[in-house]
Amino acid sequence: MTALLNAVSAAGARLGKASHGRIAFDARQALSRHDDLALGAPGLWSPNRHCRLIPCRDAWIAVSLARAEDRDMVPAWTGAGFDADIWQAVMESAAGREAAEMTASGVALHLPVARVGEARPPKPEPLRAGDGDGGGVVDLSALWAGPYCGGLLAEAGFDVVKIESPARPDPTPLHTPRLDARLNGRKRRLTMALASPDLIERIAGARILITAARAHALARLGLSEERLFAVNPGLLWIAVTAHGWRKEAAMRVGFGDDCAAAGGLLRREEGAPRFMGDALADPLTGLTAATLALEAVEAGQCGLLDISLARTAAAFAEALR
Repeated sequence: MTALLNAVSAAGARLGKASHGRIAFDARQALSRHDDLALGAPGLWSPNRHCRLIPCRDAWIAVSLARAEDRDMVPAWTGAGFDADIWQAVMESAAGREAAEMTASGVALHLPVARVGEARPPKPEPLRAGDGDGGGVVDLSALWAGPYCGGLLAEAGFDVVKIESPARPDPTPLHTPRLDARLNGRKRRLTMALASPDLIERIAGARILITAARAHALARLGLSEERLFAVNPGLLWIAVTAHGWRKEAAMRVGFGDDCAAAGGLLRREEGAPRFMGDALADPLTGLTAATLALEAVEAGQCGLLDISLARTAAAFAEALR
């Protein structure tokens, strides 16, 4: 497993750094002004400086500060899953005050926070036997983990169609063309409204669907579980999220570094946690999703694969202990 982790980490380094396009990180300017988040103690930066590890009382937490225009994301900060005193300390910091001010002024500012080691390895929902034969892959995901999964499936011989919204296309080709070539170079690309009947028709004929959005955001576009499995009972749906597809986890936003922290990948036996490469949770999640998808197709299974960055990181962290 250590060799696999090293290989995936090296692959991630070769792929380069993903740009977040419309999700424009303010870490270099904003987080550098928020040293008071550490409550008097020094913090640790991620290699891409999108995320900061800070000690807060008896815990280490990871904070990513991002200004976002994406209306599918919750336009506010949330303290779901955290002790009230820790969350209060975060919100009383300069970062929290700026988040409150900017949200009040109409700018959607996200403050994803994760306690180091909070996530647990996943307990996958059982897939069901299906008659899903033939059909290709419809990839609706963007940025890192989902496209990496789709790229691996394309290399395995699947016909992968990457579908992008004309309103919000994947920013990867514009900002990191080499990464885009690696993730999406073997896919066919189409531009299509995500709420269009044409997309439903294409999903109805697919074997695999890849998404990287939360359930409620997809449901608003008419892409709910009920509808998609009704039109395609043999569909294998790979649902990539930050913290999980269901219950309270489904409302949490997150990015690669804070999800790696939540999964415990940054823990050390002694001393402060330490970052391991850039956005390590993303390629680990993409690799895991592709592996599970290939196994499910081989076994003739269908259903929803709930693949989260935080829980995938937790599974790898547990295997390395």
